[in-house]
Amino acid sequence: MDREDIRQLLEQVKSGALGLDDALERLRRLPFERVADMARVDHHRELRSGVPEVVLGEFKSAEQIAAILGALAGGGAGALATRVDADKAEAVVRQVPGARYHAGARLVVVEAAHPRGDRGRGVIAVMSAGTSDLPVAEEAALTAEFLGHRVARVTDVGVAGLHRVWAASEELRRCTAAIVVAGMEGALPSVVAGLLECPIVAVPTSVGYGVGLGGFAAMLTMLASCSPGIAVVNIDNGFGAAVAAARINRRAAEAADE
Repeated sequence: MDREDIRQLLEQVKSGALGLDDALERLRRLPFERVADMARVDHHRELRSGVPEVVLGEFKSAEQIAAILGALAGGGAGALATRVDADKAEAVVRQVPGARYHAGARLVVVEAAHPRGDRGRGVIAVMSAGTSDLPVAEEAALTAEFLGHRVARVTDVGVAGLHRVWAASEELRRCTAAIVVAGMEGALPSVVAGLLECPIVAVPTSVGYGVGLGGFAAMLTMLASCSPGIAVVNIDNGFGAAVAAARINRRAAEAADE
């Protein structure tokens, strides 16, 4: 439940379209809901921070994911689970009405009953250096879309062929924020930051050989970039990058409305 949901609820009570008891029942689950003996689901988080609680599925059983996801989606605001492998996802989708699995990104998504609409002033670009970086890039793109933001995907534009970045630069200049996903030596965010004025959120991936050390080489390159102002998230953290970019884009929209 977010600010707009609360506003609509109060308007319905004010107009007489919704009774007081019905409104109290809809608010009963705020601020949190106890799910069995394993979780306290935070229904109030989107109202406080603009971003709803999301389920990290990697270390949970299918039954735990389904129970928490179902509780989050129960209010009609949809729900999202990250890092869900195919076996768990199959069981979760069977148990949670409306759940869909995006295998490449390892996301289970339950769409909101009423779409969040356009939450940002502009478009969030999601750039991936190579095809091997696509799973992390898609985690970022689908998360941003779930949060109500428009996304422009720009794929396979690594620094081994810089002309590909330049070819997409006109489209990218219209974006409010750019998520740049790269493994190997992780140089792409530095290049993009030298071309665009929008905030850059860099995501190192674990793609690479030997001394790439599972993404540490890419992460260190991004942290040591000579292009100032790049924000770097953890290795393979497409979700975290999407939340950062969504906050940037949403604040831009709020500033434009003032």
